[in-house]
Amino acid sequence: MSNRRELPDSPYLAAVAGRTPAHVPVWFMRQAGRSLPEYRELRAKHKMLDSCFDADLVTEITLQPVRRHGVDAAILFSDIVVPLRAAGIDLDIVPDVGPVIANPIRTAADVASIRPLERQPVAPVAEAVGNLVRDLGDVPLIGFAGAPFTLASYLVEGGPSKNHERTKAMMLGDEPTWHALMEALVDITVEFLRVQVDAGVDAIQMFDSWAGTLSLADYRTYVLPHSTRVFTAMAEAGVPMTHFGIGTAELLGAMSEALGDGPARMVGVDWRTSLTAAAGRVGAGRALQGNLDPVVLMAGWDVVQRRARDVLADGRAAVEAGAAGHVFNLGHGVLPATDPVLLTDLVALVHEQ
Repeated sequence: MSNRRELPDSPYLAAVAGRTPAHVPVWFMRQAGRSLPEYRELRAKHKMLDSCFDADLVTEITLQPVRRHGVDAAILFSDIVVPLRAAGIDLDIVPDVGPVIANPIRTAADVASIRPLERQPVAPVAEAVGNLVRDLGDVPLIGFAGAPFTLASYLVEGGPSKNHERTKAMMLGDEPTWHALMEALVDITVEFLRVQVDAGVDAIQMFDSWAGTLSLADYRTYVLPHSTRVFTAMAEAGVPMTHFGIGTAELLGAMSEALGDGPARMVGVDWRTSLTAAAGRVGAGRALQGNLDPVVLMAGWDVVQRRARDVLADGRAAVEAGAAGHVFNLGHGVLPATDPVLLTDLVALVHEQ
């Protein structure tokens, strides 16, 4: 049973649901952000994955950007490989590299060895959600998970990849093994999201970071059915759901389809696609999230405020074109070198519009 709160005055929840928010809501992906000195101080003492399984650290790191920036939503501090580690897959997050898999998944036997996710190993995540629901007041908490395709890419490649050659080779050349892998990852993803919803998150987002490496035809054949199954399973929870990927301009319509019918569905848009164009691709009734280029924050405040106002104007035009609402965000995560003061000032600018 969900411990979800009633937050009728949340601008974020209003915008996702197609209601008129008091102001344009804003939050930042990777907002815990490698840019915050208080975050870096904690991370200097704790490895990434260790932090993700420590309820007190998850709570504190999730709260840091809310305290500092005054954003309209918090996103749970975690990582997309957390449920894989909790399911027994030997992996680590290597600094300046990313997730590294000790024994990559390459064969049908490897896929068959993947265990379901049980709740006990992710109990600290649920505990942290409970803490945050208590501490966030009227700020909603977004839970999240990695999408099956992106998780599969890490597992098959053994780590980050530029061309995803092993992943695509399995996908195209060994379809039974590919679909079996995706089905196993759907089950893990759904269970991880259910843990978060049951503990009280107010919304969820699924990140398909590497989906943009695919053609639309391949996405529809090899990925869409599995992503759809995640959102279909989560629809019964009744929380707002967001689907996001990088370089996915050609996939936005299909990614919107994966969300299924129903209220409070949102598609994240990176900086390469205008929100107005995205509104036409995802279809009427979907809210949009995005989409300031994170690198703009390196160009100084004059540029930041000008480009932010452009995004806000684009968001208004997208709503006029049929989008249900607009949540301001970056088109991807906050870069480590970002000045936190600029992020705080950006939140204030968005709120003033």
